[in-house]
Amino acid sequence: MKLVRDVMIRDTINVSPFASLREALSLMKRHEVKSLVVEKQNEHDAYGLITYTNILKAVIAEDGDIDLLNVYDACAKPVISVGEHLGIRYAASLMSQHRVKRLLVLQDNDLVGFVVMDDIMAALLDTIE
Repeated sequence: MKLVRDVMIRDTINVSPFASLREALSLMKRHEVKSLVVEKQNEHDAYGLITYTNILKAVIAEDGDIDLLNVYDACAKPVISVGEHLGIRYAASLMSQHRVKRLLVLQDNDLVGFVVMDDIMAALLDTIE
């Protein structure tokens, strides 16, 4: 059985919770990604995630200002996280149950990567001839 560590992305793009939504979108555009990991502020804090959907909701649906709103105003925090030794079928089950497309991968509350539903699907498709 494939594990989360087999499909996870180790190189994350992180953003400060105090960055503006414009800065977050700029990072997403520059790195061609649809989400950023929101940094924790101390060792006991939780990581967060900000996605296109979070930003659209804050700016378009709620008529927010892209320059006045900070990442912490729009991000999901805390987010669902898993360990890298979890089977991908269980990660997929968590994603399905909670209707999310991304999970953070943590080890002792430290970020080691994240896993995306598309990568799990690609691993599944690799097993089909």
